[in-house]
Amino acid sequence: MSVSATASVPDDPALLRVDGAIATITLNRPAAFNSIDLSIAKKLEQLGAEVEASDAIKVLVIEGEGRAFCAGGDLQTIGSAAATDSIVPVVGEMLEHYHAFITTLRRMPKIVLASVHGSAAGAGLSLAFVADLCIAAEDAKFTPAYAKLGVSPDGGGTVGVVASVGPRRALQIYLAEDSFGARQALEWGLVAKVVPAAELKAATRDFALRLAQNAPAAIAATKALIRRSPTTPIEQQLNAERDAIIDCMHTEEFRIAVKKFTSKGK
Repeated sequence: MSVSATASVPDDPALLRVDGAIATITLNRPAAFNSIDLSIAKKLEQLGAEVEASDAIKVLVIEGEGRAFCAGGDLQTIGSAAATDSIVPVVGEMLEHYHAFITTLRRMPKIVLASVHGSAAGAGLSLAFVADLCIAAEDAKFTPAYAKLGVSPDGGGTVGVVASVGPRRALQIYLAEDSFGARQALEWGLVAKVVPAAELKAATRDFALRLAQNAPAAIAATKALIRRSPTTPIEQQLNAERDAIIDCMHTEEFRIAVKKFTSKGK
């Protein structure tokens, strides 16, 4: 399946553009600092499914329009729901669609790269770190926010953060940190690269192009193996590695690559 580069219109709450093997989803509620409400949750679910279904896409970049990456859940929506005692239907429906998007990001056989500038708070922090990799501008600010509101994390925060830093650091981040910057996130292993804010777009593009050089079968198998590793017994994991590498070796990309390697120096 191919995805059209014109799959979105400018006023959609999230936009999709596709350039060769790289797709970009842009959170597009800049006036609300790209906070998550029902409209953007539904759109993200739709766009994520389109990217997952495309055989041509190898890398998905997620970015935010305007001054922030994502300020988290839309507190206007959530506050109104709390005031009218309708949290269960309102927040439940929103998270049903948003969590479907997050599940797709983790499952899809493509590399998901978050490109973060400005604020990434609450569900925005979760989104940045539930992605497979994250590149951040020097001005990026990560704010857990949940503890101040008296709530627990959502949006895959306990998945991405715990997988990256372990449970003890995750508890520190969510219960003891007001916020932290890009350099701290880099030190903790949450961010792969930190670049000057003016260079983020170009650096993200270069990073995505580098990732897209990998063969689709290798991307899919590597991501799947790494995701299952923490909960899979060693024997099963080794069997899965065996099956996956044999499958990869049946691809044309492998045949070309191994021929190139073995012909060097001849």
